[in-house]
Amino acid sequence: MRAKSLPETIRIIPSRPVLIAGPTASGKSALALEIARQQGGVIVNADALQVFQGWRVLTARPDDADLAAAPHRLYGHIPFDADYSTGQWLRDVKPLLAGGERPIIVGGTGLNFHALTQGLAEIPPTPQSIRDAGNAMTREAMIAALDPVTRSRIDLANRARVQRAWEVLETTGRGLADWQDATPPPLLPLRAVTAITLDAPKDWLNDRIARRFDQMLDGGALDEARQMLPLWDPSHLSSKAIGAPELIAYLRGEMTLEDARDAAIVATRQYAKRQRTWFRSRHKAWRHISADLPDLSATLRFDAGEK
Repeated sequence: MRAKSLPETIRIIPSRPVLIAGPTASGKSALALEIARQQGGVIVNADALQVFQGWRVLTARPDDADLAAAPHRLYGHIPFDADYSTGQWLRDVKPLLAGGERPIIVGGTGLNFHALTQGLAEIPPTPQSIRDAGNAMTREAMIAALDPVTRSRIDLANRARVQRAWEVLETTGRGLADWQDATPPPLLPLRAVTAITLDAPKDWLNDRIARRFDQMLDGGALDEARQMLPLWDPSHLSSKAIGAPELIAYLRGEMTLEDARDAAIVATRQYAKRQRTWFRSRHKAWRHISADLPDLSATLRFDAGEK
């Protein structure tokens, strides 16, 4: 049997921003905290749900000990009943990049990292009336309405892609390709950062997901759900926190706690699968570390150099 090769060492420079991406429960936050302890820096949230107030335990936001160990930004700063977008996240991140502390940006939301490193065209949201009209149209009819440049760029066999392009044209009067071509330069191009993706083996991660949810239950997730129950509205973006609908259903007597636990774990595993697929497809230029290593920080070399 061939011996397993040693992981490649990744050089961490104090002045260079660090990005850490990976699926839920893969150890991203612990790795970010270790870098901050070793070299300083401010840990910046790139997770779409950890920005909201109200679900601290269930979204695995940093606890008090973590907050005391290193400065953290963009965690729980948005009201639980507010909307929030990738464009808003970029606006919140921008002043932190110009501050005096090196940012260590960590999270599992691939679109945030893509917008940060590739740029983002801020297309106005689609009105529900236009979305409903698109839902009622055939794919062929929507394709026929698209501008030629957009039509040449998208997967015409993919109805969701076709409808998105049609909705953009109907909403704004501009083709999706035109919006994409006008995308502003990224705030942090990949060449200017140390970009790390944690690759998590399926079975290893599934076990961690189950154990972490049990820890959430032991750590107050049910109490959190009780506090949110009078305010519960499934249309809120914060209500997409995995486990929130299940625990609310339990508190309403609609399912047992065991069934709620099992459903939440299944939903988390499905979400992690989508994350792994995204990162495999989009993060080929990133540095990759296997998340199941005994000591993730051992793969890092902490330097004092500037380049």
